[in-house]
Order: sequence, then C-alpha cells, then structure tokens
Amino acid sequence: MPRRMTITTEETQKYLTNISYENMVVGWLMQDGWQVFRPVLDNGHKTDILISDGPNFYRIQVKTGQASGDEYLLENRWKDSDIDVVIFFARNSNWGYVMPAFSENKRKINAAGHQRFQENKNDFLKAFHKL
Repeated sequence: MPRRMTITTEETQKYLTNISYENMVVGWLMQDGWQVFRPVLDNGHKTDILISDGPNFYRIQVKTGQASGDEYLLENRWKDSDIDVVIFFARNSNWGYVMPAFSENKRKINAAGHQRFQENKNDFLKAFHKL
C-alpha cells in the first residue's frame, strides 16, 4: 500500500489544510449548479474561488481559524479587493460561517447577516443561499 515517507513542513501542512477547505467549497458549489473557477495565481487579488451563474460573477475568500466559539474575531485580509463573500471554517471543529465581505479591520463571525453552518453540503448551501 502507498505510504508517504517524507516529512511535511508546518508551513506546507497549513497550506494543504487551507486548500482542502477551498476544495470542499468548490465541490459543494459545483453540486449546487454554479460554474466554479480557480485563479491560477491569487497573490494580491485575494480571490480563492470565482463563481458564476452565467451573467453574474462573485469572488469568494475562504478563511480558517482556531475558533472556540461564535465570538471569534475574523481579521480582514482582503481589504482593497473586490471580494463579495467570505467563508470561514473553524479548523478545530465542524462548523463555519458564510458572510458578505466587510470593510472593518476585524468583525465577529456571528455578526448580523452572517450565516452559521455545520460542515456538510446541505447546511452550507442553506446558509449560502441566505446571503
């Protein structure tokens, strides 16, 4: 059986974990009928995922954090970009939030207009459709 015999650095592991959340969102949105695009390079543009229903396009930023509860303060790392939606996943649990992008430096993830979801397709899509 295949076994990985190399050591993964902490930085690489963090990157792989973040990409795995992005890939999960890509799959869920594709199953919902969206056209889904991934930037070849997102350095400086802050777009992790681009979706379209045909005539409209929306930029999505996927963030993760070690959140112990709904009071978690999410730092805005997409300032001065054209992000439409932010999706946050609690890495140490099985839930997240979908929210419109905001302009403040930080905001609680449970702020008004933010939608909580359990980490599964149906719950995520219900929250996503409420935006």
